Amino acid sequence: MLGRVNHIALAVPDLAAAIARYENILGAKVSACQALPDHGVTVAFVDLGNTKVELLEALGEASPIAAFMAKNPSGGMHHICYEVAEIEAAKAHLLGQGARVLGDIKIGAHGNPVLFLHPKDFDGTLIELEEVRYWPSAPQSQSTSWSGGLCCLPCCPSVCARRPMIIRWFPAHPLA
Repeated sequence: MLGRVNHIALAVPDLAAAIARYENILGAKVSACQALPDHGVTVAFVDLGNTKVELLEALGEASPIAAFMAKNPSGGMHHICYEVAEIEAAKAHLLGQGARVLGDIKIGAHGNPVLFLHPKDFDGTLIELEEVRYWPSAPQSQSTSWSGGLCCLPCCPSVCARRPMIIRWFPAHPLA
C-alpha cells in the first residue's frame, strides 16, 4: 500500500528563520511559503532530490500544531508522509484494520488528497498519506525537480501562479 516517503514535516516556531537556516547554513533550495488555512499551517518545502522536508508553522492560535508547539517550543519532527496510489482505498483498508483516521480527506500543499493517521496506532508517529499518481512512461530527460511555475496538477492554477510546484516522473513505479 505504501509508496515512497513524500516528506518529513518539521514544526518550527518561526518559518522565515527556519527557511533562512536551511538556505544560508545548509545551502538548501527552499520553496516559497504557502498558507494552508484548511490545515491551519503555513508551509515551505526543502527540496532534497529524492524527498522533501516540509517546514510548517502554526497559522493562528487554533492551528492543529499549536498544542505540539506548546509542548515543543523549539519545534521538532511533526509527521512523516508516505505516498499512496489510491487514498480512498487506503482509508478503507486502514479503517478495516482498526486504524484511526484523523478527520476527513483534504487537499494538501501539492494539490493532492491527504489524510492523517492517529499516532497512537503507529508507535507514536503521526502519519500523513498523500495520493500521488504515477505516470508509467516519461521522457528520459525528466526527473523530480522544482519547475519554474509549471505544474502537473490541473486543479491548481492559482497556486502555480504564486510558487513553483513539483513535477514527478516515475518510470514503472510498483504502484502504477
